[in-house]
Amino acid sequence: MTGTIYTETIVYLAPEAFAADVPYQVAIVTLADGSRVTGRVLGERAAIDDRVEQVELRDGVPFFRRVT
Repeated sequence: MTGTIYTETIVYLAPEAFAADVPYQVAIVTLADGSRVTGRVLGERAAIDDRVEQVELRDGVPFFRRVT
């Protein structure tokens, strides 16, 4: 699944369950069909309008990586 970053943010203060992951990037991704999904971004930081692809699904949360 591929898409484009609609908006994004970096989380620096997370709930206890995710405290070990900070800082991490969360983004809303617009998919090819126009729908949007919220997920995490792995690796290099993605910016608005960057293309991303889903690389895994953890506990129902999609993880994306920037397409270079």
